[in-house]
Amino acid sequence: MRLLVFGKTGQVAQALARRCPDAVDLQFLGRDQADLSNPNSCARAIALAAEDAGVDAVINAAAWTAVDAAETAEAEATVVNSDAPAAMARACALACIPFIQISSDYVFDGAGTHAYAPDHPIGPLNAYGRSKCAAELAIRASGARHLILRTSWVFSASGTNFVTKMLDVAAARDRLSVVSDQTGGPTPAASIADALFVAADQIVAGHPGGTYHVCGHPYVSRADFA
Repeated sequence: MRLLVFGKTGQVAQALARRCPDAVDLQFLGRDQADLSNPNSCARAIALAAEDAGVDAVINAAAWTAVDAAETAEAEATVVNSDAPAAMARACALACIPFIQISSDYVFDGAGTHAYAPDHPIGPLNAYGRSKCAAELAIRASGARHLILRTSWVFSASGTNFVTKMLDVAAARDRLSVVSDQTGGPTPAASIADALFVAADQIVAGHPGGTYHVCGHPYVSRADFA
């Protein structure tokens, strides 16, 4: 199985490279080959890959992940998180290639005390969430056979994430103050990579796709996680 992956240096992309099965051929596209701030370049990359070597499925493992920064740069975040995946999905539809998108729990409003099901009504509260929500809607409208994988609180030993931030802060301070009113499922990037390989295998074999959730357990507050 040959998979075209957008993203090269992010947590999930690195986990995909580390955990790739022998039967899978991964082709990673970095920013120099497909810049998500230029959605047309992403569509061209898919068309070229489909013509040159053949692609069984496309995975978008790249995104604007700076949640706070998106508040003051929502237009830019929307191009990367919504317009680019939409262009990828349309290109996949034209090439008859399945498309897999990583989405986020930020598409929900955070209300309630129980885990969200995939069909729970969406209601993003911030710019980042709106950008991921817009991507989901555009992908569903693209005509591509697709699978949207929502996840939460991604962490790994590398990259910028809650765990690495807490380790950096703890090295410089004697005491940490962490909020306790946010609850989620911390999810290892390795687990997401494994889920993506399963998803790709299934959708290439003819699975109709859809929207699914994958996250870590147990659910904890930010303070408990720290």
